[in-house]
Amino acid sequence: MEKISHLGHTLTRWRVGPSTFLARPEIGARLMNWNLTLGDGSVRDVLYWPELDTLDDFYKVRGGNPILFPFNGRTYDRGDIHFWRAADGVRRPMPMHGLARQGNFQLTRLDAGGFSALFLPGEEARACYPFDYEFTVTYRFEPFGLVCELRLKNLGKVPLPWSAGHHFYFTVPWSQDAARRDYLIRIPAAQRLRHDFATGQLTPGPDLQTDESLANPALVDTLHTGLHSSTVRFGEKGRPGDVVLRHGNAAVPPADATLVTWTGSDDAPYYCVEPWMGPPNAPEHQRGLHLVPPGGTETFAVSVAVP
Repeated sequence: MEKISHLGHTLTRWRVGPSTFLARPEIGARLMNWNLTLGDGSVRDVLYWPELDTLDDFYKVRGGNPILFPFNGRTYDRGDIHFWRAADGVRRPMPMHGLARQGNFQLTRLDAGGFSALFLPGEEARACYPFDYEFTVTYRFEPFGLVCELRLKNLGKVPLPWSAGHHFYFTVPWSQDAARRDYLIRIPAAQRLRHDFATGQLTPGPDLQTDESLANPALVDTLHTGLHSSTVRFGEKGRPGDVVLRHGNAAVPPADATLVTWTGSDDAPYYCVEPWMGPPNAPEHQRGLHLVPPGGTETFAVSVAVP
């Protein structure tokens, strides 16, 4: 583990076996890049991070793994975007993907195996989510993978609503002679949904197979739910080096657990495979909305590996 200077800011870098991880834990608890040194000495980027001239507007960068908390995606209140309504009936604002990715964090653990960071709610966060809580992001880095745990502790006297997630930007393609059409993804889902951006409602999604090409445009902005296995795998057809993502710790995730597939364009150098606790707009439709009781703690863990 070492501190490095980049574009006028201090980042932290870990080397664990053949893997190198780069993060800026103090802003968004953000893992920026993960690359893997292969047996022939070449380096493969697993998590994509773009070449930048500045780290201004850091939270808007499309790369790494933005943390989505307390809610993922867009929230609505009676058709109005970027609002939500809690059990007390009060309508409050809520930015897209919540508050953590643009928020400040305090390191509570930093060692050769990873870090833990505690969210420090600012004025915006307290206005949007006025509860008494501790939200902690913990990373554990391994030679061929990582584990990330989101932990929410309720310090207040009312149940605490949340439906958090991850926004992993994976480098695709990762071979110079490959194109997106050469990659398959296996998602064991019983239901596919779309999110109506005008109303916030969930609507039926495309009819997809368990195994699909990443070049299939129908995958973009699809919500995969009813997962009958926690394991999602994608990679180049007929080649080693698949990415294996595990959604939660159980063999079968909760019924409303969701995986999102998305990319910015047909030629973007990344493809997002995003494990979420539930579909977007959970406070309104209640699917995938979790309530942490007073004094209780709930965790959401995912792991990613290149076995």
